[in-house]
Amino acid sequence: MEIQLTDESFQKEVLEAELPVLVDFWAEWCMPCRAIASAVTQIAQEYEGKLKVAKLNVDSNSKSASEYKIMSIPTLIIFKNGQKMDQIVGNVPIDFIKEKIGSFLD
Repeated sequence: MEIQLTDESFQKEVLEAELPVLVDFWAEWCMPCRAIASAVTQIAQEYEGKLKVAKLNVDSNSKSASEYKIMSIPTLIIFKNGQKMDQIVGNVPIDFIKEKIGSFLD
């Protein structure tokens, strides 16, 4: 299950989360974001209980996007224990995403 984030919920849902969190920074008009969306959904289902997956619309939540210096989308950031651990930019293959998140799962 994917969580829809807002600037207001970011602290609680991501930074205070007990599980590692994959945050998808995206926008409605972004075609590469749409292309990677199914991979993000698949990861959310596959890693349920081990990884939290959240989406943040950068157009309506510019504070969080600015704070993490999101320059291009899609950008996926992996957080663990409230810290930014890794970042993936662009529409990449699902296996690449899985490889990146694998090292942060307990």
